[in-house]
Amino acid sequence: MVEIADSARKHGISDADMLHALRVPLQLVRQGGDRVLYIGADAGGRLLEVVVIDPEGEEPAIIH
Repeated sequence: MVEIADSARKHGISDADMLHALRVPLQLVRQGGDRVLYIGADAGGRLLEVVVIDPEGEEPAIIH
């Protein structure tokens, strides 16, 4: 399960839309360390940038 940090919610994007973008990413950009930028669409087709720390670890978290 992916935790969603409060900082990721400051732009008004719903949790469901962030998770949808993670499930169907168009591109992944490794940002160094344990951060990965996911570029993907929400359920309505709007492109989102979602940053996840430790995506392959035991406690991944969306931070942006």
